[in-house]
Amino acid sequence: MTEFVRLEVDNGVGTIRLDRPPMNALNRQVQAELLQIAQEAATRADVRAVIVYGGEKTLAAGADVKEMASMSYSDMAPQARALSAGLGALSIIPKPTVAAVTGYALGGGLEVALGADRRIVGDNAKLGFPEILLGIFPGGGGTQRLARLIGPSRAKDLIYTGRFVDAQEALAIGLVDEVVPADEVYTRSVEYVSQFTSGPALAYAAAKKAIDGGLDTDLRTGLDIESELFAGVFATDDAAIGMKSFVENGPGKAEFTGR
Repeated sequence: MTEFVRLEVDNGVGTIRLDRPPMNALNRQVQAELLQIAQEAATRADVRAVIVYGGEKTLAAGADVKEMASMSYSDMAPQARALSAGLGALSIIPKPTVAAVTGYALGGGLEVALGADRRIVGDNAKLGFPEILLGIFPGGGGTQRLARLIGPSRAKDLIYTGRFVDAQEALAIGLVDEVVPADEVYTRSVEYVSQFTSGPALAYAAAKKAIDGGLDTDLRTGLDIESELFAGVFATDDAAIGMKSFVENGPGKAEFTGR
């Protein structure tokens, strides 16, 4: 059982719910629970798409600074990779994922959101990496995922200054994908991921692996990864179902099994 993170499943949508009031501070326990729940969401057959959500006020306002303040280098060195794994836990889920953000996603909270495939935020959202103001920098995947998403120059600006960006600036620089009224964030996120709950699950997983794996290497190697994964989906039931349906009935009418 987990104390601060839980998985709620409804009609194929798994919601990873952060619940550590008042601001969902991401201490080591929450980080470990995030990884545990992400692994559960990754393996459960009844979960076909995933949302991470912190409630109506905040996704998470960062790591637990009180916990870190007393840590030395020798304390952090054996913990740093576990921190990165916990805050980046969504990235291990081989299914479509969305971060639903209302209010703040700061520091580790933004790192959690960056692990998702897509970010849907409220018009009241504030996002940023204020770690530099504490004399440190983002260590839970922020320097790597942010630079890949918005480019190194913009990433350095946000990380060097520690400033917050509002929803519209975040949309303009590509940090988030949709801005909606704050009270519609979760509903819109469910609406978005629900289109995948009856789709070809193994093809989604392969496509995600090809995209993410290709970003970590050169183009030639990425193309090789794509080719191997592309050939692999021809072993799935859904590929046979989808192509047969297309030939006989046209696009968009296949009834996939997820196998």
